[in-house]
Amino acid sequence: MAKKTKVATQSLIKRKIKNSESHINLVSLAADINHIFTQNKLSAADQTRVKKTIQLLDLGQIRVAEKNADQVWQTNEWIKKAILLYFRTQEMKVIHAGDLQFFDKIPTKKWAKDSKVRVVPHAIARYGSHIENGAVLMPSYINIGARVGEGTMIDTWTTVGSCAQVGAHCHISGGVGLGGVLEPLQATPVIVEDYAFLGSRVIVVEGVIVREGAVLGAGVTLTSSTKIIDVSESQPRELKGEIPKNSVVIPGSQFKKFPAGEYAVNCALIIGKRKESTDKKTSLNATLREFNISV
Repeated sequence: MAKKTKVATQSLIKRKIKNSESHINLVSLAADINHIFTQNKLSAADQTRVKKTIQLLDLGQIRVAEKNADQVWQTNEWIKKAILLYFRTQEMKVIHAGDLQFFDKIPTKKWAKDSKVRVVPHAIARYGSHIENGAVLMPSYINIGARVGEGTMIDTWTTVGSCAQVGAHCHISGGVGLGGVLEPLQATPVIVEDYAFLGSRVIVVEGVIVREGAVLGAGVTLTSSTKIIDVSESQPRELKGEIPKNSVVIPGSQFKKFPAGEYAVNCALIIGKRKESTDKKTSLNATLREFNISV
């Protein structure tokens, strides 16, 4: 069984961060957002605090989820609250993105020559998401609150849902769906750690954590209730909610009895481990060949 992810009072707000304007005290900002969230009407000052929070989120200076000192993922609820408040402060309007037009409350991210992110038409990242240097966005969609790590490939028609966290040097193949979550506030977003490989049409939702270096073959579907069965040893071992580090996973099925009879239901099978290697790309290629993984 996966360890329950702790909800934050969070270490990140115990420090000050520096941006182009000033030093922002995150303890104070978090307290303000928590208070504003209880109000029915937002003042101009309240809206300024909300927009400042989303700006910091967009710049990558804060994040919806992060590891604490014990290396446990924690959710920063106050940032989720700020996103929900931001929707309240924004009005529907026509948004121009080059020759394209949209009608929405949240603008798309703006890119410049020095962005250090490759953005292929028609990749769309919403304002309030953060894409680290060296990432490549093929035609895909990144929602507000999401984060994509350094050097990660987001391939064609992939969706990175609101607040989902994708680590560095991952390959997220075509048509992958990473679920988003804003409410309930304490819910953990989908998390894909560094060096993970997700094959075509993989679906990960409901706060499932894919640990570092894991390889998910094409078509794997993971929800919080999906049975994850390690069949790599002489006896099966069952997990839920988390794919262990360096695991190699393929789609499977398991028979379950219902009033109308016995039917096969979806599960995920851990069939082995990716070997530790200083060259992750070489390790991945060897793994795909060794386990005959469809990608």
